[in-house]
Amino acid sequence: MSAPDERPALAPPIALYDHVQRLLRESSDAVPPPRGYPLPRKPGPRTDPFSWEAAEHAVQKALDPLPEDPDTLRRRFEELGVQHHHRHLVRTAVAALELPAEQLAAARSLGRGLARRGTTVPTVAAGIALLRRLGEPEDVPCLSALGLFRDLAGPAVHALDALDRRAAALVHLVARGRRDELRPLIRALWKDDRQAVYTELVALPAALRSVGGSAARRIAEASRLSELLDHRPSDAVLLARTGELLVRMGSSHDDPGELLGHRDALRLYDTVITRARLLPPTLDNAALLLSLALDLSSGAGALLDWPPGRRAVLLDLLGQLLAMPPWAEASAGGETADQRQRAGWIRRTGRRPFQHPAPAAAFRVEVVAGDPADRNPVEARVLIDGRPVVPALFGRGPAHSPDHLLDDGRLRAGAEAREVQLAEASCSEGCCGALHVTIRRDGDHVVWENWRRTPSGCWGPTAEPPAHRFDAAVYDAELTRAETDGSWSWRARTVARLIKAGLVGDPGLLDRWDAKRGWISSGFDDPDTAVVTFWYAPGLASGRPERAGEPLQFRWDVPDDGTPAEAQAAAVLHRLASEDPKSHARVCGGSRARAEELGFPLE
Repeated sequence: MSAPDERPALAPPIALYDHVQRLLRESSDAVPPPRGYPLPRKPGPRTDPFSWEAAEHAVQKALDPLPEDPDTLRRRFEELGVQHHHRHLVRTAVAALELPAEQLAAARSLGRGLARRGTTVPTVAAGIALLRRLGEPEDVPCLSALGLFRDLAGPAVHALDALDRRAAALVHLVARGRRDELRPLIRALWKDDRQAVYTELVALPAALRSVGGSAARRIAEASRLSELLDHRPSDAVLLARTGELLVRMGSSHDDPGELLGHRDALRLYDTVITRARLLPPTLDNAALLLSLALDLSSGAGALLDWPPGRRAVLLDLLGQLLAMPPWAEASAGGETADQRQRAGWIRRTGRRPFQHPAPAAAFRVEVVAGDPADRNPVEARVLIDGRPVVPALFGRGPAHSPDHLLDDGRLRAGAEAREVQLAEASCSEGCCGALHVTIRRDGDHVVWENWRRTPSGCWGPTAEPPAHRFDAAVYDAELTRAETDGSWSWRARTVARLIKAGLVGDPGLLDRWDAKRGWISSGFDDPDTAVVTFWYAPGLASGRPERAGEPLQFRWDVPDDGTPAEAQAAAVLHRLASEDPKSHARVCGGSRARAEELGFPLE
């Protein structure tokens, strides 16, 4: 008989599904912890004798042919050295398997065996991947339980999405809902306490600014928001929360696919807008309804599969309501600087989403400044045949600013073809990509063609967009209108644009100080400040800068003093003509050693 200290090593390994069930039973209230559970792993360092290509080959070899029972696949994985950190390769390989119709039942049975009895991560990952393709409603409890492991949550949620959206949403929130303010709601959702779900939903922070698009969509799905609205047709607080979740889902900061993938999005828009008269006319609610209108007019909301004419009807309803005196009075001013900025945004933007051309023009540029309370970027949204291009084709970041696309003339078409970046991921192109198109003039037409999406250059399940041809005269007139329309802008932003235009027109203003123009716009944290940045290196003006690879970047903040934008910009340009800006700007970029060497120590 084995010694007592040897018995654990000889005990058969427990299935991951049984392990997570035990963890739930042992928890104090049967609610998973924030971010779910860690995977049980054998002690010791990770060993991986494979290159990525070799590991990929090993996974494919283990799956070919697909075995009849889970133990065979487990042994193959172990013999070939496939480990838990190869689970993504396993998922990809299973997704690519060719499964003839006569093998589907056996593959489904294998997937269930792997998911329910698998003791290693690769085997369970293979089971989840098979059930993503072949799962049925009876597989929902198993997939939901396995999704409580942090490293299996993503694959499990993807598998559940095809079977039970509420279960998928709940697992996603458990695994990804890291913010403390969401925990009471997640607890109520997990226990399926409908009264508690309502209570916690309306108790969320009013602005929901900490909730991203993905979490917003999953909250709506997990809480069965449409049903809650049906049962509470006069509840103004629930109506406002629903509108805020829609705004979060459609935000250009996040993936608009969250809004487009929400099956109840049309119904929620319709309900919020047709009941909007229930909302009290406050500054917050005016900003909410205006944000919804901007989404419907030129944002991701315009891409939903609307019945003919319904989107225009809802926009008209919003326009009529916001034009009523009580709503106009709500945005007349504010007690704090933030409230005044928001009220000013509503006054500037209030009629823009309701002035859309009818029928939709083939080419249109709509400059949209979002709610300043959300610190949204200003976008130059390009619409083709009434559809916003960036959320339709990219969706990993907002459209570029008017400063980039309009002020610098990038959308202007010449005889020589030119590739233009329309949008870049919020992180960077090198990380999550960008959207490009080539623009050229062809006689009496302007052509947009050769669409390119980086980094992969692959359009996935959708084909590369076709070339578009526009009447050149109409195209040029629309660009001129967009370039000269400053009605969306506030004073500090206009000051910055005028300063930039002055420096473009007279680069000598900075050349004399061995400086070159950098980023110029309104401040992100303080929109009422114009920010001028420039680069400096000795000898820069001569074209032979000293140590060109080590320039310093300076920042000059110009607070709005209340005078006309033209006067403020002229004063800045005049000062640049007579005074070295390094004397009053601060260093904001470059190495500390180089700054000290040049006599500009970093603060």
